[in-house]
Amino acid sequence: MISQKMQEQVQNSSVIRAMFEEGKRLAGIHGAENVFDFSLGNPNVEPPEEVKKAILEIVNDENSMGIHGYMNNSGFEDVREVIAKSINQKFGTAFTQKNIIMTVGAAGGLNVIFKTLLNPMDEVITFAPFFGEYRSYVKNYGAELVVISPNTIDFQPNLTEFKEKITSKTKVVIINSPNNPTGVIYSEDTIIKLSEILREKQKEFGTDIYIVSDEPYRELAYDNAEVPYLSKYYANTIIGYSFSKSLSLPGERIGYLVISDQAADFENIISAANIANRILGFVNAPSLFQRVIAKCLDAKVNLEAYNRNRELFYNELLAYGYECIKPEGAFYMFVKSPIENDAEFCSLANKKNILIVPGSAFGCPGYVRIAYCVAYTTIEKALPGFKALIEELKK
Repeated sequence: MISQKMQEQVQNSSVIRAMFEEGKRLAGIHGAENVFDFSLGNPNVEPPEEVKKAILEIVNDENSMGIHGYMNNSGFEDVREVIAKSINQKFGTAFTQKNIIMTVGAAGGLNVIFKTLLNPMDEVITFAPFFGEYRSYVKNYGAELVVISPNTIDFQPNLTEFKEKITSKTKVVIINSPNNPTGVIYSEDTIIKLSEILREKQKEFGTDIYIVSDEPYRELAYDNAEVPYLSKYYANTIIGYSFSKSLSLPGERIGYLVISDQAADFENIISAANIANRILGFVNAPSLFQRVIAKCLDAKVNLEAYNRNRELFYNELLAYGYECIKPEGAFYMFVKSPIENDAEFCSLANKKNILIVPGSAFGCPGYVRIAYCVAYTTIEKALPGFKALIEELKK
């Protein structure tokens, strides 16, 4: 029999993944072209040409011995140094390879840092709506996820409630901006105020509280919007980055952690994170793709393709009578459900072969998430169904 903890995990398995599997089932019945799957944030935009070129260069290089072998648990030193220099150039920081740990995607990075920092019964704060897998990641280490209620006016963090819920047990605060599921970018003013609250609370409780900034969507920002770089505002910041979205490489599982020298207990955190990387079974990030991304740090996906989808979907849904904050980044829209029960609304959409995810999966009932990282034609074909759905509900 499986463990009790895994029994609970199976029962509470990801709604998003369940919808994705439902999409495959419906496609088998109706044909893929007649199923409109907006459930999973799986990029449809192909990786930049630089990625393919880099792969071929590396595997065909006669001098590239050892590219498939082990290395330091943190990753190749030269790769980490190149990444550190790239970050410094973009954000005016002063990192070196010692601040970088290569990880198996952002999810692997979050698990590494939670394994490093969390004791059983520690508290981890996040802001609703939030990526649902945070629940599992925190529970993996016996800690408790404390959820701050959503601010549905503009989906900036509810800092009043945040300040009230910080306790002596608070060890980590998870920030995700651009945000999944809203597409909202947390403003500089928000980050400054949040940092001030944390400094005040650290002093009050005599504890160290770390911000873990989950940043797989950093490069997906529209209309020249800027995404604040958290380590510039708060010393105890650890950044988890992934190339899954920025280079359309979700299946390659490649990312990194950035741990500032200014973070409390820096040397021990670095040492422990290296050990966590190993004992969690990752050992090290994929060697080939460490080399690949080092050659592609200035490459960009076709952001205009996502923006085109965003503009079409947002403008048409508003014209039909739906309510939604226009996303500033990522490739999601968080739309208010026309009926109170968001799961029921998703079920009604399902009957029109439209797959969307209830907001309750993100800790924010009454809304639904639409992932628009799909073909433009998929949106065009789905829009009549969205229109018919809200018209039927209005009747």
